Amino acid sequence: MQIIIHADKTIERHAGLDEHVQTVVKNALQRFGEQINRVEVHLSDNLVQKSADGDNRCMLEARVTGLQPIAVSDHAATLHQAIGGAAEKLKRAVDSALGRLQDKRHSGVAIEADAE
Repeated sequence: MQIIIHADKTIERHAGLDEHVQTVVKNALQRFGEQINRVEVHLSDNLVQKSADGDNRCMLEARVTGLQPIAVSDHAATLHQAIGGAAEKLKRAVDSALGRLQDKRHSGVAIEADAE
C-alpha cells in the first residue's frame, strides 16, 4: 500500500510526522492487505476557521480495488488526534464498503443458483 502525504502551508512537515502518519494508517488498514492500492493523506490546520471539534484536520482517501475512492476526514485539537480519528473512520468505511461488495457478489451467486 502506497501512502502519499500532502500538507498545506500551515503544517510543518518533518520525518517524525511522516513516520507517525505511515504507522497509524498502516496499522489501521493492515487487515485489508493488497485490496488497498493507495492512501492519500491531506493534513491542514484551519487557524482561520475555529471549529468546536478542533482546528486540525486530516482527510484520508483510499483507493480500493474494485471500488470508487473512499474518503473520510476528522477534526481534532491536535494533528495526531485528527490522524488517529481519520484512520479509524477510514478502517470502518473500507470494512463497510468491502462488506457491501461481498454481499452483492454473494447475492448474485444465490440468484443464479435459484434460476437453475
